[in-house]
Amino acid sequence: MKMRESRVLNRLREGRPVFSLKVNTKDTRVVEMMAMHGVECIWTCAEHVANDWGVIESQILAAKAYDADTVVRVPRGSYSDYIRPLELDAAGIMVPHIMSAEDAQKVAEMTRFYPIGKRPVDGGNADGRYCAIPAAEYNEQANRNRFVIVQIEDPEAVEELDGICEVPGIDMVFFGPGDYSHRLGVSGQLDHPEVCRVRELVARKAREHGIYAGTVAGPATADEYLRMGYQFLNLGSDVAAMLQYMTGIREFLDRHR
Repeated sequence: MKMRESRVLNRLREGRPVFSLKVNTKDTRVVEMMAMHGVECIWTCAEHVANDWGVIESQILAAKAYDADTVVRVPRGSYSDYIRPLELDAAGIMVPHIMSAEDAQKVAEMTRFYPIGKRPVDGGNADGRYCAIPAAEYNEQANRNRFVIVQIEDPEAVEELDGICEVPGIDMVFFGPGDYSHRLGVSGQLDHPEVCRVRELVARKAREHGIYAGTVAGPATADEYLRMGYQFLNLGSDVAAMLQYMTGIREFLDRHR
């Protein structure tokens, strides 16, 4: 028996872009709706969102029903915080606020099996098909079919970007313009010259080091970022879509009051 292959990794390795949508709500029906409409990857969050692991497990199952991957942004913590979504059969994890190459190396050691890292082994969960995959095969398949993303969101990380990109076991650097603009003191100015410079730099350095680059985008900017060298783009979120819809509803209501 084999581990479920990652749709994200298969597309990236074929040279095709990947698009994701982010989920802030806990309703698995939202995940199912996204997946059934062809979204390749659903991004759910345990860093900023009060999701428990039961919610995340249900979201992963809803995505898999339509062969969509789930990437879980984890809270910074111990190895248990990092590997739990992988054992629930998320296709990848996203680790926020990586500050240095040493920081990235510690993440890789905790999330990759030997010979890349030192991740503890338990094949009795969904990713290991509940012990149906022999241990050695499970370790090899997990290293090959699961991805680790580190977020570049701080000036300290930019200073060590080459070293971060060189860490074995790190598949993707993901530029977070929101937090980066905040650290610059220009919060929310995603087109600030320094934000734009680092956005281009992350894509270029990832390409130079043979790994993937991701960031947030939208239909208006996605083509530009693809030309820049990004291969993984998050196009929006459930709450942003609901806000847009409810803003229109409120405008309608205000006109009729």
